[in-house]
Amino acid sequence: MIPRIALTSGEPAGIGPELCLALAAQQLPCELVCLGDRTLLEERARALSLPVRLRPYARALDAPRAAIHATGELAVADLPLAAPSVPGRPDPANARYVLALLDRAIEGALAGEFDALVTAPVHKGVINDAGIAFTGHTEYLQERTHSVRAVIAVCGLNPHAGEGGHLGDEEVRIIGPAVARMRAAGIRASGPLPADTVFVPQVLESFDAVLAMYHDQGLPVIKHAGFERAVNVTLGLPLIRTSPDHGTAFDLAGTGRADASSLMAAVQLASALAVQR
Repeated sequence: MIPRIALTSGEPAGIGPELCLALAAQQLPCELVCLGDRTLLEERARALSLPVRLRPYARALDAPRAAIHATGELAVADLPLAAPSVPGRPDPANARYVLALLDRAIEGALAGEFDALVTAPVHKGVINDAGIAFTGHTEYLQERTHSVRAVIAVCGLNPHAGEGGHLGDEEVRIIGPAVARMRAAGIRASGPLPADTVFVPQVLESFDAVLAMYHDQGLPVIKHAGFERAVNVTLGLPLIRTSPDHGTAFDLAGTGRADASSLMAAVQLASALAVQR
């Protein structure tokens, strides 16, 4: 089986479009379909001198599967921008376009047109500036797909999860009661657990996800394991979704210096999961 992967190009003023173009030059274990504005992709390819041939993707549930990704080509499901986009200069006018890419990918994945979806970065602030409440890809996908809930390990805040209140009482006063309320609401959560041992492989085997109390409690573990290869995976959905472990990087947009390694890893993982499904 050659999986068909939907790749949303993300925030048009960020690095997402050029990373999608960069992937076209790589060998991929899938049929890759990029969702985005074709004109934007053509302009970005010319500006960065990327030798990519864009070809239209024909939308059809019964469309024959293409051969494995052809290096140097990119199939594009064309969805038009609402306003012209300049690298590094986000425009809230394009917020609904960004969400339309996600909607198209979700619709296709649920219908069986796509075997998985990979999402390039979006910018939460820009979408909210457009008057649209948006907290992130994960929450949006969960709402749209009415997903089931994962089994979650909840970290403590203090060393050794507070040692019963002797090394800090946030676990006793706040985190423990919050976990109890989560469980009462049907969320499969356990904790608070000591953060220095929760990432041990034999402990992780019992959970789908770990809820860290702050950024630098969880992310160093992932980025030490493989910064360029780190991939976000959304659990509990009725579809496969991965994304790179970085943001829109407006300062790099349009420069050609953005590293596509994490997006590449996201596509490879999505392809592997689709084949195993």
